[in-house]
Amino acid sequence: MQTIFRGKHFITLEEWSLEEIDTLLDVSYELKRDFAMDRPTDYLPRKTVFLMFFEQSTRTRNSMEAGITQLGGHAHFLDTSNMQIAHGEVAKDTAVILSRMGHAIACRNCFWKQGNAYLREMAAAATAPIISMQDDIYHPLQAIADLMTIQEKRGRNTTNLKVSVIWAYATTHKKPISVPVSQVLLFPRYGIDVTLAYPEGYDLPDWVIAKAKENAARHGGSFRITHDQEEAYRDADVVFPKNWGNWVTNESTDVIGSLSDANKRWKCTSELMALTAKDSLYMHALPADRVNEVEDAVIDGPHSAIYDEAENRLHTAKAVMALTMGGR
Repeated sequence: MQTIFRGKHFITLEEWSLEEIDTLLDVSYELKRDFAMDRPTDYLPRKTVFLMFFEQSTRTRNSMEAGITQLGGHAHFLDTSNMQIAHGEVAKDTAVILSRMGHAIACRNCFWKQGNAYLREMAAAATAPIISMQDDIYHPLQAIADLMTIQEKRGRNTTNLKVSVIWAYATTHKKPISVPVSQVLLFPRYGIDVTLAYPEGYDLPDWVIAKAKENAARHGGSFRITHDQEEAYRDADVVFPKNWGNWVTNESTDVIGSLSDANKRWKCTSELMALTAKDSLYMHALPADRVNEVEDAVIDGPHSAIYDEAENRLHTAKAVMALTMGGR
């Protein structure tokens, strides 16, 4: 177990060791038990976290705001369209000033080829920890909540658990690749056998695939890619059918195109879930594009763990803040 976290940035779990992630999970479980027992968890009294949002949010904003309140601190919600960023203030200046006024800066910036770079620029200048609330490449808060939920349902030893990260059709907006990227990088580090499934054209970056294979080889898991969704569902213990945009092959912001329309059949159905293991889990970061991504019978059915997964966003967010803003 690692115990020194104060000031550590949380931009990608690739920069956190397994010992550090295990400590993060241990603290998440402890905070969740305290929440269940209504015990006070005032680990961050009078501490302030700034929440900078370049996009809309439901689970991320509320898990962070509720989380810091339950830790005894306070959140400042910052809509970046109403900040001086809109007039050209650079990430460095924002990071330096907010560091002097509070104890952490959390930021969501998912603009392609901009978001992660923006967080990195802030991290280079900040004297307070930078917490990613999602960028164009990574979503560590979602990935750690996903892993916690899998462990709750299937035990802390996840070696050789079969988990499939599957592209699904949607029409709402062109979504970032950060959720599947974070999942395929993290899960193999816990010995999980990961299948990444998508129609051709929805590739993740080559370096992500190479790193996922490296993580699997190093930690006893496996990683493979298929373009056959039935193969991905077959005998899977956990499935994550979720849409992501084809940013790697097409940087247009158009939501629907010929490639997307040609793959409407990539949808999580009861028939596909019947191919999975007997007690399999259906999981989704939410919001789900109901009807298009998944049938109601699945997302509201006995396999679904989406609400436990969403609640765990609260407890893992609290753990991240408690360790990086307080701790030692």
